[in-house]
Amino acid sequence: MSKLQLQGFNNLTKSLSFNIYDVCYAPSAQQKDYIEYIDEAYNAERLTQILKGVADIIGATILNIAHQNYDPQGASVTMLIAEGHDIPKNMASQTPGPLPDTVLAHLDKSHITVHTYPESHPDNDICTFRVDIDVSTCGQISPLKALNYLIHSFESDIVIMDYRVRGFTRDVEGKKHFIDHNVTSIQNYLAKDTLANYQMIDVNVYQENIFHTKMKLNSFELEYHLFNTKEEFTEHQKKNMESQLLKEINEIFYGRNY
Repeated sequence: MSKLQLQGFNNLTKSLSFNIYDVCYAPSAQQKDYIEYIDEAYNAERLTQILKGVADIIGATILNIAHQNYDPQGASVTMLIAEGHDIPKNMASQTPGPLPDTVLAHLDKSHITVHTYPESHPDNDICTFRVDIDVSTCGQISPLKALNYLIHSFESDIVIMDYRVRGFTRDVEGKKHFIDHNVTSIQNYLAKDTLANYQMIDVNVYQENIFHTKMKLNSFELEYHLFNTKEEFTEHQKKNMESQLLKEINEIFYGRNY
């Protein structure tokens, strides 16, 4: 396929937004400890390092970083990034992106943001940690190339992703182009191990360049969802905890209360 000739700057905006959820069982006496633990584990400084990893993957120059820890919990980071000069080939191809030790492309007039929301259920022992991430880029690179790195930066029971290409750019003959790369599914940008570990649902509106994918872990192991407890539980207690956790996971995944 011949290269698409552009007049001036590529004005297309490609935006990737997703929510990551981690669900945990913490008895009421330990819920405060869980919130404090997760709040420290993903404080503004740690989140800044994760976003710097995204910038490394896409080869962006960081112009400005603003970060904030909140009281009683939560943190936010906003990063402005700028464009370089040389953009390698196939940066928007439907293949999984790399880990953060490889520099791949450059962005302009772009930003990356992350916000965290640790919280606990008021009536039972379920705690949920939510991370909202937005990567918005202008130019030839798709932010989907940073997707695998971001998913692997957090322990994720559920991932809900939206990708949209907005605006238009013109070729040398004045023709508008509303998308400059082939996209059939966000799933095509995920690594094989991620695809194998998650159940996925797609809702795509191709004519509007809108793509939506939801992911939920295939397997469930209670021991990985218990916070800081060495207590021996009865089979009845284990079944009750598993029921509460799965109910929380399914309600988030399907977006409804059961």
